[in-house]
Amino acid sequence: MFSNKKWMTLIALVAIAAMILPACAPPATPEVIVKEVPVEKIVVETVVVEKEVPVEKEVVKEVVKEVVVTATPVPEPDIVTLDANLGSEPPEADPALATDTTSVLIDEQMFLGLTDFDDETQEVIPELATEWSASEDGLTWTFKMRDDVVWVTYNPATVQVEEVLDADGNPRIVNAHEIEYAVKRTLNPETASDYAYVLYIIKGGMDLNTAEEVTQELLDAVGVKAVDDFTVEFTLEYPGSYFPAIASMWVTRPVPPDLIAEKGARWIEPGIIWINGPYIMTEWIHGASMEMVKNPFFYGWDEPGAGNIERIRWLVIQESSTEMALYENDDIDTSGGYLGWGVPLPDLDRVRADPVLSKEFFSAPQLCTYYYGFTTTKPPVDDVRVRKALSAAIDRQTLIDTVTKGGQRPAHSFACPGIWGNVADDMSIGAWMLDYDEGLKQAREWMAEAGYPDGEGIDLLLMHNVSEGHSRIMQAIQAMWKEAFPKANFTVDTQEWKVYLKTIQKDTPLEDMPHVWRLGWCADYPDQNNWVHEVFNVNAGADRTRSKVSKFEELTEAAAIESDLEKRKELYREAEIILVEEEARIAPIYYYTTNMLTKPWLKRTVQAVGGQHINLWTLDWEAKKAALGK
Repeated sequence: MFSNKKWMTLIALVAIAAMILPACAPPATPEVIVKEVPVEKIVVETVVVEKEVPVEKEVVKEVVKEVVVTATPVPEPDIVTLDANLGSEPPEADPALATDTTSVLIDEQMFLGLTDFDDETQEVIPELATEWSASEDGLTWTFKMRDDVVWVTYNPATVQVEEVLDADGNPRIVNAHEIEYAVKRTLNPETASDYAYVLYIIKGGMDLNTAEEVTQELLDAVGVKAVDDFTVEFTLEYPGSYFPAIASMWVTRPVPPDLIAEKGARWIEPGIIWINGPYIMTEWIHGASMEMVKNPFFYGWDEPGAGNIERIRWLVIQESSTEMALYENDDIDTSGGYLGWGVPLPDLDRVRADPVLSKEFFSAPQLCTYYYGFTTTKPPVDDVRVRKALSAAIDRQTLIDTVTKGGQRPAHSFACPGIWGNVADDMSIGAWMLDYDEGLKQAREWMAEAGYPDGEGIDLLLMHNVSEGHSRIMQAIQAMWKEAFPKANFTVDTQEWKVYLKTIQKDTPLEDMPHVWRLGWCADYPDQNNWVHEVFNVNAGADRTRSKVSKFEELTEAAAIESDLEKRKELYREAEIILVEEEARIAPIYYYTTNMLTKPWLKRTVQAVGGQHINLWTLDWEAKKAALGK
């Protein structure tokens, strides 16, 4: 059995000094400075007057008092304010370009989709759409839209959120033409959307997105059309019962074509951006903070269940230990989950035992999987036996028990429980990932068969984005691999989130790619099509592993169009076996839990799919101020 004590001593624990930021600072007192200023003696020159008698006038040295008063600052507005941590700098605010959970969280506050997901049931519900229907063959989907959603912008001069007006001076209404534009913009290769592949289900979508030259013919052939101002129609390549869920995604959300044409990439900047959701960005200090305020023209404030938060102050703090210190100092209202890196791993036991923090702690399964990906074209991990050996040599349960401690479940497949078509309960798949004694034995055999006995000749670069939690996990796994393959060499590198995402793209030069890299995948919608197909299909997905086309692609493509649900499930089962066992493109590590802390004055929901619905949260502002002594 693997020695926990031995490898755990190799894990470096980083102590980060807490950054204490005032949440409700009172207005500053005007500063008065009094100082003595000497006035030089002034002699008035001789002046000729009547009778030409010289007269000398003299002003003696005087001392006067100079009073310098600083400008009185504008008082802090007394509005209901949520303070939270993003955890990392959002790489994007443009819905067409967002690919990560932080960017999606930001976009969720500002842009509405045709559909959304219910926080409790995760069922698809209306948002911009009021109703939708499919043709008998399942190839045409028609969405009827609301006609009362307006575009707004933030005016820094007036410090007000204002409606955008049309040419006639009336509020500009979000319409179907803007959805048609947004979908085609995402698919247009000139936009360079890394998430465009999720729209390949739309007729002509892949043809446009993969074209070397964009033509009007290709644009016109895309299966999205504004039938009238408030009706949009989609034509699909194949039937997809899950298409209403895809219609919720940020890459389909309406954006303003004329503003983008005028401002280009700057259209998302505070003071320029137009939004149609519940909150609008008013400030973005890159790498430090972001601020949003309530959109008073958002229709949702009049609906049952609406929250009361009028302002959101986001911090960008990467270190989970610092986030924890901020939470315990009452400087942020919620910590972990989708709003940060989670409760720090070393603090979980303390939080559960603490009489106050334990009551503020929430833990539940999350629709996400943590995994290590392999760059399958980069030696020596181009050998499947090396990849399988590395996957088998991870003691997943010990990692959870001693490092993550969040009640996660060891993963032996990609899709987690809660995703339609998942095989997480089929213990025959990847059994050697769950039985560590047997897995370690098999791992050493595979490594030796590949020509690297005891790991001799193995020299791998491992990479993760900057994070204390990811660092501890990788240090633990690095130690496990070193124990299993003592003659191997493993080097760890880190990068900031935005840079990291660029590094592990499938078009990065091979020499710049790490051999092994960490990622997590969270559901955009709870169907296997969003997992094995859209993430790893070489032909139609993101596929950062750079794998060769195999039966895996055939299976996921067949499953996407299969109408028989049982047959579809079996196709996904076979695809999972190829992904994690036969080809071992990835090493699944654990199925996530969300571990968060929430102050007693905040009542929040937890959305498992997409970004959080902060417009549904309620904050007791007086209780928060009282706790802060304000």
